[in-house]
Amino acid sequence: MDTLRTLLNLVWLVLQGWLLALAYALAGLIACLLIVTIPFGIAAFRLAGFVVWPFGRTTVRAPGAGAASAVGNLLWFLVAGWWLALIHIISGIGFCLTIIGIPFGIASFKLAAVGLFPLGKRVVDTTAPRDWLHAGSGVVQPAPVR
Repeated sequence: MDTLRTLLNLVWLVLQGWLLALAYALAGLIACLLIVTIPFGIAAFRLAGFVVWPFGRTTVRAPGAGAASAVGNLLWFLVAGWWLALIHIISGIGFCLTIIGIPFGIASFKLAAVGLFPLGKRVVDTTAPRDWLHAGSGVVQPAPVR
């Protein structure tokens, strides 16, 4: 399972991951230059790392994320979130036009939702299913923190 994730991540990195990471890094750099929006910059840099290597990881709601992250997400959506999500959606549609690109298209659509509203979320590793019987159960369990 880890070999497959690594292979998917390497192909993702070559095809699109580096470009998306640059887009998120640019958004983070602009946000950090404006001082007041440094929390947006930190979120953008965290997402840049996620879009480089997305397979085997997911996002979960951060404990304690409240009204401030909701307001921040609204501002993020208006300034940067919509165009980052648009990049993900366009590339996801392009990937889904080929059979072999469907997993990459699904990953791109998943990242579009995260790119729209990144505040109040943490990136965590997912665990592999214990057996093939439960592989498609849809239950995502965060990996233990090391």
